[in-house]
Amino acid sequence: MYIKKVHIQNFRLLREVNLFLEERTTVIVGRNNSGKTSLAELIRRLLSDTVPSFRLEDFSLSVYDQFWTAFVLKGQEHEENEIRDTLPFIEVKLTVNYDKQMPNLGLLGEFVIDLDQECTEAIIVARYQLKDGEINAFFNDIEYDLNAPKDLQKKTFFRTIRERIPKYYAVVLLAEDPTDPTNRKVIDLSTLRALMNSGFINAQRGLDDITHRDMDVLGKVLVTLFDSAVSDLADPKDRDVVQKLESTVRGIQDSIDTDFRDQLDELLPAFSLFGYPGLSDPKLCTETTLDVQRLLTNHTKLYYAGVNGINLPETYNGLGARNLIYILLKILEFFKSFKLRQPTAGMHLVFIEEPEVHLHPQMQEVFIRKLGEIADVFAKEFNNGIRWPVQFVVTTHSTHIANEAPFRSMRYFLAVPTADSDVIFTTQIKDLQKGLGGIPQGDQEFLHKYMTLTRCDLLFADKAVLIEGTAERLLLPRMIAIVDEALSPGCKLSSQYISVVEVGGAYAHRFFQLLDFLELPTLVITDLDSVKRNAENRLIACKVSEGTNTSNGCIKDWFEDTNISPSSLIGLPDHKKVRGFHRLAYQVPETSEAPCGRSFEDAFILANPDMFDLTKASIEDSEDEAYEKAKTVRKTEFALEYALEKTQWFVPRYIADGLSWLAKGPLLSDVILSPAKSGHVEKDKDTATGAIS
Repeated sequence: MYIKKVHIQNFRLLREVNLFLEERTTVIVGRNNSGKTSLAELIRRLLSDTVPSFRLEDFSLSVYDQFWTAFVLKGQEHEENEIRDTLPFIEVKLTVNYDKQMPNLGLLGEFVIDLDQECTEAIIVARYQLKDGEINAFFNDIEYDLNAPKDLQKKTFFRTIRERIPKYYAVVLLAEDPTDPTNRKVIDLSTLRALMNSGFINAQRGLDDITHRDMDVLGKVLVTLFDSAVSDLADPKDRDVVQKLESTVRGIQDSIDTDFRDQLDELLPAFSLFGYPGLSDPKLCTETTLDVQRLLTNHTKLYYAGVNGINLPETYNGLGARNLIYILLKILEFFKSFKLRQPTAGMHLVFIEEPEVHLHPQMQEVFIRKLGEIADVFAKEFNNGIRWPVQFVVTTHSTHIANEAPFRSMRYFLAVPTADSDVIFTTQIKDLQKGLGGIPQGDQEFLHKYMTLTRCDLLFADKAVLIEGTAERLLLPRMIAIVDEALSPGCKLSSQYISVVEVGGAYAHRFFQLLDFLELPTLVITDLDSVKRNAENRLIACKVSEGTNTSNGCIKDWFEDTNISPSSLIGLPDHKKVRGFHRLAYQVPETSEAPCGRSFEDAFILANPDMFDLTKASIEDSEDEAYEKAKTVRKTEFALEYALEKTQWFVPRYIADGLSWLAKGPLLSDVILSPAKSGHVEKDKDTATGAIS
């Protein structure tokens, strides 16, 4: 059996989401503040806290008004059922898949209440809701005045119920019929905790550097492993080790009971000088007791083997190695605690937050590849091959972990504003395997291989820029800096997490469905790549003014037209270059009276004619000169020269407009004037903006 789906309502950003889990390892990715940590926190409270409790702040912001609406209904003396149905609740619904051929469902049988012989699912519902019969107490002494200012009343109201929610709300556990949601049965919460083990490895693991303080984090895990080995249900090998430890300690105890005690007694004061102990009072003596538990807790630390008998403290090893050792020891601890549970739990859910902390990239990749194998190794080595039904849920910000994991195991968390508010966000959970199901298998394999090879960070970015080649990649940071000078402070691209992906002109279109799925605002910078037919009727590269077609696969795919001409592309308005979350940017003339470049290099030359000594005798002459100069350019050297040495220049119009769209600022073609537009060059190249006229 395993958890197939987790449905969550009204917890923080998780307003209403469905999370489908893999049988072994699920990898959760996404931008910051998208709800990943909230998921782990909710499951922790449900499965670990003695009495699960929540605060007003734990409810999704978008349901706050339901408290107020219920209060108004109470003031208007509506029926109690209507008021209760209006009050918000926090709910977790677990859909458990099981094999109907299993001879014994164990504790899961308590949750199987359907009569369908073919059904292989059980639904467990945990709901944090107002206790029965507490509506009057919950709203007691809160005045409802139709004539008073609503905002003022709301402030008083929410301050009051904030204190009351932990008192009058409680978790109710239910079994729900998969074939009839109205058929439910109340179950004791302890049944769920007996059925399902949990484990949590937090992102903050206390693995501080020795320069701060000496932390024996790994040693503390060793104590926990010893505790599990003491149990009568522990593996015989573990209990044998414990017995040997206790035997060794008894030998030390015998020595303490003789020589050590005699010497210690000498430290006792001579009470006889004061008439004590008297004729019948017993004499004082000392007794020192040792046990393995205290020795491990207070006097045992993990060390790394050194030389000449000198071992090194755990803090002397790198944080990455300590982190990996810690995670492995914790997983072993979870496994052994699972074995000791009676009755045996049917499922085990383990959350690992940000395992990449302090790990170098190769170690991150190995970790996620081998995580699923750990359960099999533990089962073989420590449990006679009996399967450990563990499901790992890994949250990460690492491109190395995300790209190493298969698409089918990844869930993408995305925070989006609600329909009626720009400041209240809710989480959407996207299943990459299902979401990319419409992409041909070959393209899926290409995307996964490409993202793995390039360490692509699209899964964590706020926005993206797809570019063709080296020149654009090297010059893009400087172009963003120049464009930012004309943008308002609230939308500068340099303050946003922008993923830059070099895809080439032939591959950009293969990313479109992935980018649509991620809802990632993306600027696609590509080249016109004008071509014409020669005497042999073959398409060859040519100036834009002579072009009849484009050889650019991205452009042809975007407009779904294999015969689209450069002249028609140049004449398209900007809104035709926008599709959903994406905008296409290709070369356009700097002004209506200027030529158009074919590639980035000649477009850059045309945007900065004086820097390249263009004669500008005519439009045709400028185009010819720029085209010929671009042919001689060595792309990498060209890019480095203008990225590092000659940094005062004008951004080609098509890129400036595209970047301003990405930043949600104004069209900079009307703000940043290149010499080709204004007819002059800024004389002072040392000004703060440098390229803004």
